[in-house]
Amino acid sequence: MKELEVKNLYTLTETLAAPLLSRVTYPWEALPEIGAFIMELGASLSEEEYEKQGENIWIARSAKVAPTAFITGPAIIGKDAEVRHCAFIRGNALVGEGAVVGNSTELKNVILFNKVQVPHYNYVGDSILGFKAHMGAGSITSNVKSDKLLVKVHTPEGDIETGIKKFGAMIGDEVEVGCGSVLNPGTVIGRNSNIYPLSSVRGVVASDSIYKKQGEVAQKR
Repeated sequence: MKELEVKNLYTLTETLAAPLLSRVTYPWEALPEIGAFIMELGASLSEEEYEKQGENIWIARSAKVAPTAFITGPAIIGKDAEVRHCAFIRGNALVGEGAVVGNSTELKNVILFNKVQVPHYNYVGDSILGFKAHMGAGSITSNVKSDKLLVKVHTPEGDIETGIKKFGAMIGDEVEVGCGSVLNPGTVIGRNSNIYPLSSVRGVVASDSIYKKQGEVAQKR
């Protein structure tokens, strides 16, 4: 399904992860490689722009990181990013330029493109968020199925087998996720779409859509 391909979900000029994402067809194929990619990329970053702190953690000198935030490597915090009070970054996290990781937000095995905002009580695991994507307060990605089986992406054209047990959500550029929403394992949201607050989303939401509830999705005009 063409809409689910990296080139149709994301603007690769808006992330340091472009070399990783450009060599896969579907974005979830990059999930197992995020940690190794960060290690390789971090070692190449300019020491004038990035400071290595702790083990395999690179933080841009222009970034703002609260003293109460906890970061485990490998991780890269991009230029002008903000990591707020009590944020918990559990490793394998690439936080883009100008991104916001808010109070009590937890990240694990993720790529946040530039200008992404996960500002209030969010959990984002095994996921990729595109340029200027925003998750409302309390919205989360659920990254493991209750039956612990491998995740499938449910599309109108049939299921896509991912071969991955942990897979949260692939969120395209400039997506708005409403407060208190749950993005179930294997969710893919196309560019410029909006998710109503308190939604439980699974499968594919087409680009330029307004997701109101399961079975009720409108196209933007």
